[in-house]
Amino acid sequence: MIEAFRALLRIPTVSTRDPQQWDHAAFDAFLEALEGHFPLLHKLPLVRVGSHGLLFHWAGESADRPVVLMAHIDVVPVEGEWRHPPFDAVVEDGVIWGRGTLDCKGSLTAICQAVEDLIAAGHTPAQDVWLSFGCDEEVAGEAALLAVEELRRRGVTPWFVLDEGGAVAYDAFPGVEKPIAVIGVTEKGVVSIELRVEGRGGHASTPAPLGPTARLARAITRLDRSPMRASAPDATVELFRRAAPHAKAPVRYVLGTAVRSRALLTRLLLASGPETAAMARTTFAVTTLSGSPAMNVVAASATAGVNIRILVGDTMEGVIRHVRRVIKDPQVRITVIDEGEPCPSSPLDDAFDLLAAVTETHFPEAVTSPYVMMAATDARHFTRISERVYRFTPFEMTKRQRESIHTTDEHITVDAYRKGVAWYGGLIERLPAGPPAG
Repeated sequence: MIEAFRALLRIPTVSTRDPQQWDHAAFDAFLEALEGHFPLLHKLPLVRVGSHGLLFHWAGESADRPVVLMAHIDVVPVEGEWRHPPFDAVVEDGVIWGRGTLDCKGSLTAICQAVEDLIAAGHTPAQDVWLSFGCDEEVAGEAALLAVEELRRRGVTPWFVLDEGGAVAYDAFPGVEKPIAVIGVTEKGVVSIELRVEGRGGHASTPAPLGPTARLARAITRLDRSPMRASAPDATVELFRRAAPHAKAPVRYVLGTAVRSRALLTRLLLASGPETAAMARTTFAVTTLSGSPAMNVVAASATAGVNIRILVGDTMEGVIRHVRRVIKDPQVRITVIDEGEPCPSSPLDDAFDLLAAVTETHFPEAVTSPYVMMAATDARHFTRISERVYRFTPFEMTKRQRESIHTTDEHITVDAYRKGVAWYGGLIERLPAGPPAG
């Protein structure tokens, strides 16, 4: 089990927005290795989706309530200094180090291992199970969309869809010692915009007032000082309602009081730091800047890239209107690069209850709760064909591990990986037979 995981971690399936930089050989090698390690899985009907995406169909005893389990093959590039080489999959003191251990080869190989083991044991799921593995999630590619269209073409309406997302999170909230198993029932929308200012440029010895860089800086400052209105979504209120009884005093009293008032909880989140503040408002992050190509040249144009995560309840139209209003400068051109509205919230019904029950079986010490996922996933595309789209990675993660995602020293414990495999197997084994009641 662990050696299969390590072998797949060693293959650098880094996705990129530049087709010329795409290492197709690495993805080819990954698919070949996946088949080698999970031969029974590859006897199932398989459709290639996009360049390297995969869509498996495991026929169950019934097709009344089909289920889709998701993960993605690609990983983000490597930067910074690592404790161990990021594609060596080093195991040290019960910890596996490497890019993709948490995001998201861990989920992908755990799903494959669980299915392989169940097939070997002669198990047939109660419902059809589809495995959708995208190849370009990290660059907001098309593989997941193509998988959705393939399922739609086949008339498949999933009972529920499960993608990467929340985790069995330790150190989640100050004063709450129990881990919180957070299952994403929705996710923020994502919009990327470019702010651009054009000007005359010229020699740095004779700068004109409020040139392109200064005007752009003013726009960025205005945007930074004028956040959108804040409000705690329903899933966030429910998260803190469930966590509050497990907090130590006086945090227990504070949370218990706050969850009875959405306005009070919102103020508490905003005051508790940027991570919790992001749970209660749309965020704006200036991520790229460009100006003059030389120190002694006044920029003829200056640009800034802004990544926006839209809170559930806000809209892209409202966000762009807010940006224009607070910048208050027609010379700052605003261009939408890519866009995505917040996802509809999935219900806390029998599908969520199943996920929670499996989690409580395998992680009995954890408090299971819905939450709003901050990051974007391929799951957002599946809301087109299913009302129940959830986001959960069944791995125990400390705060340090969660912070390693997309940065240096990403890692998972061997024990956590094994528990994740068992969780996926338990979920498949507990799929209910027959059509829904009523």
